[in-house]
Amino acid sequence: MLAAILILVLIFYTAFVIPNYSTEPSDDEVDISRTPQMKKLWSLAQTAIRERKPLKAEKALLTILKFDKKNAAAYNRLGILYAKEKHYKEAIECFEIAQSLDNNASSLHNVGLIYLETGKFEKAAMAFSQAIELEGDQPGRYIAYAKALEKIGERHKATEALETAYSLNPSTVVLRHLLELYENASDVENIELTRKRIDELQAAKEQAATKATKPKRRIIKREPKAPKAPKERKTSKASNDKQAKKRKII
Repeated sequence: MLAAILILVLIFYTAFVIPNYSTEPSDDEVDISRTPQMKKLWSLAQTAIRERKPLKAEKALLTILKFDKKNAAAYNRLGILYAKEKHYKEAIECFEIAQSLDNNASSLHNVGLIYLETGKFEKAAMAFSQAIELEGDQPGRYIAYAKALEKIGERHKATEALETAYSLNPSTVVLRHLLELYENASDVENIELTRKRIDELQAAKEQAATKATKPKRRIIKREPKAPKAPKERKTSKASNDKQAKKRKII
């Protein structure tokens, strides 16, 4: 029971507290010079980020940009690095440069997260809106957009954004964001309705999980047995002689 509670707390903290910066494009999509030196620097930066060594990662990324000043992916990674270290001004600069070099939703989304973190909610809403225009199939973008809209008093639009996120990914995480929005507005009727939706979705998922893990009964089809041929009647030699004798007398 305690382990389950801790897992729920971790999920809540991840979903509601930690900004989820987008690292797109992936390494396979990064358009950088594939020289051995650049490959080594990129690998060094990625390893340093995973090992939480920001200074080492920053040095590697800045070296990449020294040789390739138009590397949007490196600017994006550097922006994420600065954002996690709460160097928001430098992070925004990196994301804006990445966006100018490669018009993609990830950089806009990351800029929006920083504006949201620093209380610049109108700019955050604008950045998320632009990111959605470029890539409107990511639920996380709508969740972030809803947070910014709520902060500037656009609760109805925030609700619509969360409902869109739910249509893309029907999950209790999205519904809990919606519940939080209604709780902040003291909307008692919608609070109850949303709690009911959460309970129904959880029950449906538990039922589906139970059904998936339940072993299926194996049905063995048996072929019908062929009818047995009648046994040949056996007669003794004495009986045969007796029958022959009778025929002669007649």
